This record gives sequence, C-alpha cells and structure tokens, in this order.
Amino acid sequence: MPESHTTIYDYAEEVMATPRAHLALTVTQHEDGLSLTYQDRALVECYLTREGMAAAGYMTRALGVHVPPIGESVKARVSTGVLFRAVSIASLNFDIEESFVLLDRWLDEAALQRTGSSDNT
Repeated sequence: MPESHTTIYDYAEEVMATPRAHLALTVTQHEDGLSLTYQDRALVECYLTREGMAAAGYMTRALGVHVPPIGESVKARVSTGVLFRAVSIASLNFDIEESFVLLDRWLDEAALQRTGSSDNT
C-alpha cells in the first residue's frame, strides 16, 4: 500500500458530527504542505507530494478558496456539509481512475451548498 498523501484527524469527525451552517476554517500552506484547521486544531494535513498537493487543490476548491502562498493563510466559512465533501476529497486515492467520478460529484455538491449560505455572516 502506498504511503498516504494526506492525514485526516479524528477531530475532523468530531467537528462534522454536529451540523452547523457556518464553520470558520483556516487553510495554511507551509513548507511541508497544506493544513486545514478549525479553532486552531488540525482537521486535515496534505503533504508536499504530487498527490498531496492535488488533494489540497481540490479540497480548497470545494471550500471555495484558493491555495494560499507558502507561509500564508486564507479563511473559509462553510457548513459542515461542505466540510464533509472537502475532507472526503482530501482522502481520495488519485491513482484510481474512479476517484475522479467522486471528485467531480463532491465538487459540484460543495459548490451548490456554498451558494446557499450568506457571505455576510
């Protein structure tokens, strides 16, 4: 089994267990890859590999933000439903062709869910 390109922390499951309309998430790119945090605790780490950075790019797209430059962060405010899709995307194995079918579906669903929330909150 190949080494994982991403780590999904148990805290992600805890956060997603309680439905919420607005979670203030932070996406940070650092020398080792990209991290997604909530309340200063890691939810997802995508490592600096081809697959890890692909996962990071698709995950941030699901969140409705761009990958920040190294050493910088961006904020995303999304529902737990969008977070679920972003975390699911980060866990995909991009060496399997069928993963891209799920990727397309989850990106579409995340985009639809994001349009239902207010940008003013």
